[in-house]
Amino acid sequence: MNTLIRIALLGLALLAGSVQAADPLLVTTGTDRATPIAVVPFGWQGGTVLPEDMSTIIGNDLRNSGFFEPIPRQNMISLPTQASEVIYRDWKALGAQYLMVGSIVPAGGRLQIQFAVFNVTTEQQVMSGSVSGSVDQLRDMAHYVADQSFQKLTGIKGAFSTRMLYVTAERFSTNNTRYTLQRADYDGARAVTLLQSREPILSPRYAPDGRRIAYVSFEQRRPRIFIQHIDTGRREQITNFEGLNGAPAFSPDGNRLAFVLSKDGNPEIYVMDLGSRQLQRVTNHFAIDTEPFWGADGQTLYFTSDRAGKPQIYKARIGGGEPQRVTFVGNYNANPKLSADEKTLVMIHRQDGYTNFKVAAQDLQRGSVRILSETSLDDSPTVAPNGTMLIYATRQQGRGVLMLVSTNGRVRLPIPTAQGDVREPSWSPYLN
Repeated sequence: MNTLIRIALLGLALLAGSVQAADPLLVTTGTDRATPIAVVPFGWQGGTVLPEDMSTIIGNDLRNSGFFEPIPRQNMISLPTQASEVIYRDWKALGAQYLMVGSIVPAGGRLQIQFAVFNVTTEQQVMSGSVSGSVDQLRDMAHYVADQSFQKLTGIKGAFSTRMLYVTAERFSTNNTRYTLQRADYDGARAVTLLQSREPILSPRYAPDGRRIAYVSFEQRRPRIFIQHIDTGRREQITNFEGLNGAPAFSPDGNRLAFVLSKDGNPEIYVMDLGSRQLQRVTNHFAIDTEPFWGADGQTLYFTSDRAGKPQIYKARIGGGEPQRVTFVGNYNANPKLSADEKTLVMIHRQDGYTNFKVAAQDLQRGSVRILSETSLDDSPTVAPNGTMLIYATRQQGRGVLMLVSTNGRVRLPIPTAQGDVREPSWSPYLN
């Protein structure tokens, strides 16, 4: 039995004799560095090799949030395990503030996972938990452990069990391009194809229930909006108006759909009641109004408009009233997305005097703007339901790729995806 497994088993022995902490511990987010955490490889008591390493998935999840910095595995190998105080002493010397240990036990054809988190500084147990599932659900269980631990340590609900949508375009010849709508874990793993077409697919968006997807398809040689039910694959066409039909966005209750139509001339924002199919016009201006995004109240829409001469972000009440301009910094601001607490506006931004498009976040109370991405030609930002991470599309070496960024700016990394150009990411809501 190697040293890391012994640490895990000893940690669980300590867990069994202690009382689970009742109060959440809050990680200070105002520091310049993420909180160090050691995620020890979980002890495995089966005979076969598991397809994935749970501790690696958990550590990556916590790192991706921008709140935590996992201790490198090579730094953990030689730590002694004679007594709990020795463990704490050596983890302190390693710089860890928290320590996670766990075990995986085969039980009736399934896996039983136990895990515990300790505060190395106070030498106290923070939390413990368990989850069970099949071998095929190993990644789901790892995301669950990360979600539970993240919420306990930060007070913020974890979003690692969520999914994302994206579109790929793979070109085989001049007149032969295949477009696919993909669904994957938020980190790009386990991608499955939901739809294939020889015509472009644009703007996939989840419904709040996570069971429906709205998107734009060119399969009728012109843009039309469809809704697809994920469980059954059933599709229904929502719009068939002349001109542009685009940029669908579900309301917070899932009963209405905002989108862009140019049936009356220039592009305007409309809202459709999905039950009655009644249509309501929200904007009425000679400029281009596009890319609607709902506020949490279900009555406010943020959108992009060039009514001031260049694209900027505005908000409007569905019931009427003059739209209000929201962005003033930079000569281009578009594709608005709100954080979960609606304090931050994420967007595509171009600074005055520059040509590159970046992902940026604007503090809606102070008006300050912070650049989040280090790439250029960025597009289509989508925000995790807890507001801690975002994914966006960009280009690297001539290919469309997806990037993940923590909203505190500490983490920036590419997301592994399928071949071809990857674009149009969309983060799911919390999934039950």
